[in-house]
Amino acid sequence: MFLNKIKSQESGVVLYGITPPKADTTIERVAEIAQKTMERLATLDIDALVVYDVQDESARTKEERPFPFLNSLDPLHFASEYLGSLDVPKIIYRPAGKFSAEELSEWLEALNKQHFYPVFVGVPAPDFPVKTSLPEAYKIWRKNEETSVIGAVTIPERHKILQDEDTRILDKMECGVSYFISQCVFNLEYARQVIDDLARRCDREQITPPTIIFTITACGSEKTLQFMDWLGINVPEELKEDLRASEDILERSVNICLDIASELTTFCMERSIPFGFNIESVAIRKAEIEASIYMARQISQMLKDRGVRKSENAQTILRPTRFPG
Repeated sequence: MFLNKIKSQESGVVLYGITPPKADTTIERVAEIAQKTMERLATLDIDALVVYDVQDESARTKEERPFPFLNSLDPLHFASEYLGSLDVPKIIYRPAGKFSAEELSEWLEALNKQHFYPVFVGVPAPDFPVKTSLPEAYKIWRKNEETSVIGAVTIPERHKILQDEDTRILDKMECGVSYFISQCVFNLEYARQVIDDLARRCDREQITPPTIIFTITACGSEKTLQFMDWLGINVPEELKEDLRASEDILERSVNICLDIASELTTFCMERSIPFGFNIESVAIRKAEIEASIYMARQISQMLKDRGVRKSENAQTILRPTRFPG
């Protein structure tokens, strides 16, 4: 179980991340998307499904967004109403600062009733009016900590600039956070630096380190590469040139991602940092989604071969589906 793996700091956790359909999608089409998603994921050996809360981050940068922003369905609503047949735990993202303490408390109760797990994230822009701070939000969650775990995000790119990601991680651990899901990793050195500094800090202060879950995503086109740049994902220039020069950018990026996952596995094992991977597709193109499914299988098998993921996990169970409407 995902809950037990996080509470026991077990390495080899495998997650898969998705975004809900757009808010203006018809109920019938939402049901079709959900069914197709569940059929894909039912073939995977994953510990939980991450459902993102997509925010409009246009105010964060002056650069034009490569893909237009469209509001998505509420992730809790989508997961509970349309993905219930997928018999894996659900991890739901939530920008805590956009909601009052009362709203967050009600939301956490709804999550807890369904055995879903929260990840609180920051607001979409620095000047966004904050209704509830992250420490306040974690305090509200505390009443469920016996039967739940709460996650947060970690951003290697931020650590490269500010050199304080280890401090941010430890501060959130004091609030009850036990695992961290990274931004997509394409710069291996940035991710290594976070792990190295965190390991040294935990060793120095005699702190049990949290689980770090690295997000891995393929890049199937120049447009996706531009979108990654806009999102703040650092892709080293030599990697960009490698991808652009390749005959098949998607195939090349998949191989790069699998190499990154293998390197991070070795690095974390050497430093006794519990770790795992979250595989997603930044783009909604079928080819890139299928590539993400392939990577999830390959990474899961790699972790088993390395002895950090148990082999007896069965494939996900897909129960009969009943959609609302």
